[in-house]
Amino acid sequence: MVGGEEVAADGRAEFVRECHRVTDAARRRPGFQSVGVWVTPAGDAVVTTGAFESEEAFLAAAEVGRKMDATPDGLSDLEVKPREVHFLVSR
Repeated sequence: MVGGEEVAADGRAEFVRECHRVTDAARRRPGFQSVGVWVTPAGDAVVTTGAFESEEAFLAAAEVGRKMDATPDGLSDLEVKPREVHFLVSR
């Protein structure tokens, strides 16, 4: 999974902190493989990456994020426009 979020400058640090809080919880989920939080060099976007053993493992981790009010689906108050999420399969 690769997610791209355009976040307002005044909320970026808070958004990144929240991403790390959710990724720390995801690391403890069964089926977790890797996760990352990245900021573009210009600092105008946050990119999150995650790898899980299966779609079911990802969905379970996403549910943890929802319970943390991290809005893994949709638009948070800190985002400028809806996030783009892409699901990838290794070939």
